[in-house]
Amino acid sequence: MFFKEIDYRIRLLLVIVVLLFLLIIGRVLYIQVFNYQKLSSLANDLWSRNLPLAADRGLILDRNGVVLADNVTTTSLVLIPNQLEDKEKVSILLSEALGVSKEEMDKHVYKSTSIERVHPEGRQLSYDVADYIESLDLRGVYLVKESKRYYPYGTMLSHAIGYVGIDNQGLSGIELQYDKELTGVDGAIKYYSDAKGNTLDLSQVYVAPTSGNNVNLTIDINIQQSVERELDNIVDMFAPDMALALVMDPNTGEILAMSSRPNYDSNHYSDYTLEELSRNLPIWASYEPGSTFKIITTSAAIEEGVVDLEKDTFYDTGSVMVGGARIGCWKAKGHGFQTFLQVLENSCNPGFVELGNRLGKERLFSYLDKFGFGQKTGIDLNGEAKGIIFDLDRVGKLELATTAFGQGVSVTPIQQVTAVSAVVNGGNLYTPYIVKSVTDLNNDILLENKTQLVRQVISKETSLKMRSALESVVARGGGGYAYIDGYRIGGKTGTAQKVENGRYLDNNYIMSFMAVVPSNNPQAVLYLAIDNPKHTALLSSYTTAPVARRILLDIIDALEIEKQPDQIEKVYQWNDKVYVELPNVIGSDVKTARRMLFDFEIEYTGNGEKVVEQSPTPGERIAKGSTIRLLLGN
Repeated sequence: MFFKEIDYRIRLLLVIVVLLFLLIIGRVLYIQVFNYQKLSSLANDLWSRNLPLAADRGLILDRNGVVLADNVTTTSLVLIPNQLEDKEKVSILLSEALGVSKEEMDKHVYKSTSIERVHPEGRQLSYDVADYIESLDLRGVYLVKESKRYYPYGTMLSHAIGYVGIDNQGLSGIELQYDKELTGVDGAIKYYSDAKGNTLDLSQVYVAPTSGNNVNLTIDINIQQSVERELDNIVDMFAPDMALALVMDPNTGEILAMSSRPNYDSNHYSDYTLEELSRNLPIWASYEPGSTFKIITTSAAIEEGVVDLEKDTFYDTGSVMVGGARIGCWKAKGHGFQTFLQVLENSCNPGFVELGNRLGKERLFSYLDKFGFGQKTGIDLNGEAKGIIFDLDRVGKLELATTAFGQGVSVTPIQQVTAVSAVVNGGNLYTPYIVKSVTDLNNDILLENKTQLVRQVISKETSLKMRSALESVVARGGGGYAYIDGYRIGGKTGTAQKVENGRYLDNNYIMSFMAVVPSNNPQAVLYLAIDNPKHTALLSSYTTAPVARRILLDIIDALEIEKQPDQIEKVYQWNDKVYVELPNVIGSDVKTARRMLFDFEIEYTGNGEKVVEQSPTPGERIAKGSTIRLLLGN
């Protein structure tokens, strides 16, 4: 009986052992087969370490593929504290190399972490500093690739492009607006170490970073550089409170150039004030437009049939009384009898008071609304202002009168350019935009902005009349200094008195010029404004128009605009260059040729009695006093 009981216990123990053994085998099988991936991943996380490799941001390019925002490769300092053999020594050497206190470096060296990025002292190191740290050959000290944003043109287009922070995140402008698209995916070098930081004998894994997508702008760098150059010239010549320029394709809403002063260098944004960084004046600045606004009033008056520019007349005495206030013309004694085309050419305020009265407040202000004033244009940049337009129930006779010639209302440059583009493009108001597309590394289009029609504001017939009228302003009126022989330029000057604390300032104006090129087939609209220029006559025709002309010449070259026939002949002033058609003297004798070219300087080459060639060629329009080269022969 005793032995049977022992035998039973042995068998029971054996069963229990077998069951435990089977349970262990089952557990191992479960771990190895069913739970392997999870446990392997957890183990991998314990052993693996990542040395980060920063991805390049996508490029920002102009419409021609010129890179406006690029990347340069720099290095950053990374520590693995558990691998550091002499932390005190490492802290001293690195603090000296980086030019920081040892106490500051101790925070990184003695930090209880598997991997420590030295931030911000060890970010984006210069080549000299990086080479020196590498030469120290310190165990546990690593230099890893980092990408740094670089703007090859410095201050150019800075407010629109914006800038990025030290972690390559967009902080302003297009860099902020399209940060998600521009940001790449960081890579890493993966290695394996134990808890003490000792490297395990396992293969390293290289995970390549992926660059961000590219943003392609509508900007034309050739026009942009012209704008930047002339704004710099304006600052040098006139020391203004601010200056800005904006160029748009009127047929699409694409921004071809935009800039303002003051501006900043995106590479060194930390050197500037928040005010300088944040104010993109072409879309942010809001002020009384002055006489450039007369383009809108004239368009509305023609569209509503209340005026015929060439037939209807107005007698200007020099001023007009409205609601107890005297509104004067810049010409104190007045212009006398004028057609309304001459009212526009002469920028006669009393004449525009009459146009405002003919329209009435309901119709005039309905057109301001249709043209987009008092509301954002929707341009794809942050910081756009709305401007201020009178509420209709607050518009009396005086407010109607002043609005008609551009005083009392507040508008932005982008609103004006968008509205005038509608005036000359056939009557269509488009949403302006500066980003054409977003493309990946294979140049496949991921996002594309296209022309967006908001509404038709005026008819094609009215638009055609306005094109001709604006060309007449340049040829015969106040825009004369923007005239370019052979090219049909339309335009309008503006001189707006500035307001401060509800009062108009004395001798403090925003001078502006709105231009269209060419007027018979508009391809670009230019707006230029100078705030409180010094050392110059307080007339926009003398201040802004000559600067606008230089930009227009560059626009003509950049867009390859050809000369147009049937240009309105300029009414020349005493100091203007007079252009005439060059006569044909080929075949004439020297004496006859000299008589026919009496308005020009002549250079002769060759021998003989007859002119066999001439340069420039016959029929070309050139300025009187120019040099003509004649080749003589028999």
